[in-house]
Amino acid sequence: MNDFLPYPPEDFEEFWHEAVEEVRSLPIAVHRSWTNEFNLPGFVVETLNFDSVGGRSVNGWIAYQPGGRNLPAFLWTPPYGRESLLPNQYGTREGFVSLSLNFFGESAFHQEKYRIERGYFTEGAADPHTWVFRRMFQDAYMAVRVLAAQHEVDENRVGAMGMSQGAGISIWLGAWCDLVKAVCADMPFLCTIRHTLLKSVHRYPLKELTDFMASIPLGEERVLNTVSYFDTMNQATRCHVPTHVTLGLKDPACRPDSVRACFNALAGKKVLTELDWGHDWHPSMVETNRNWLLDNLADANG
Repeated sequence: MNDFLPYPPEDFEEFWHEAVEEVRSLPIAVHRSWTNEFNLPGFVVETLNFDSVGGRSVNGWIAYQPGGRNLPAFLWTPPYGRESLLPNQYGTREGFVSLSLNFFGESAFHQEKYRIERGYFTEGAADPHTWVFRRMFQDAYMAVRVLAAQHEVDENRVGAMGMSQGAGISIWLGAWCDLVKAVCADMPFLCTIRHTLLKSVHRYPLKELTDFMASIPLGEERVLNTVSYFDTMNQATRCHVPTHVTLGLKDPACRPDSVRACFNALAGKKVLTELDWGHDWHPSMVETNRNWLLDNLADANG
């Protein structure tokens, strides 16, 4: 088998439809602060809290321009780590409503630097049904439902956007969440992850997984089975919505060949932008991603 071709398991669709149905069966229960909680000129930023699968309580924030109604919107999904993204030029856009969440029960503006002992790649990784990214996908899906239900938002013009982990989960949402009409995926993670794990992995946080594989019986077989359900290249085969992908030519974490393989697997309209850049935000993402969402969410609204 060519490791750079998609390899979804036989029950791939069944697995994800089950995860989606658990989210869609829940009522929307959300509390907004209704007061400005963050100094971001030109925007109101409120904190919010909503219920998710398994009784989880999820914190986040919503940003919008005063008086805005019936606007396009996007979920801004965090990269790897337990901290919250702060509202800034990358997570807000003129003329848009945006929402971001914390996946680990922390506050909307929680800040925390990555430490190996606080990593979570190994949580439940021996089985795809228990791997932490399944419930994180569900929380992100619920966040999209919450966002689409807000009175500032046109529910027919909702996108998903993020970098690294956030980019990968945005593609997953584009594959399985019918509310998401367009995606911006900057340097998406977990592309060709099976191939990566079978090589020498020296960098954390991904090395958390190879350490875990070595620590349990049949660790390699079990973890490789788990990641096959989540590999963003496999997910891309089900993502039919317009998707803009950014690739960093100097990116050591989400390597160019892996990101290209994911891009090639995308099933719908797509554009790839290659930057002479490492694994980090790039100023061009602000305008480029805004224009992609504006153009393609307008098309989605007919």
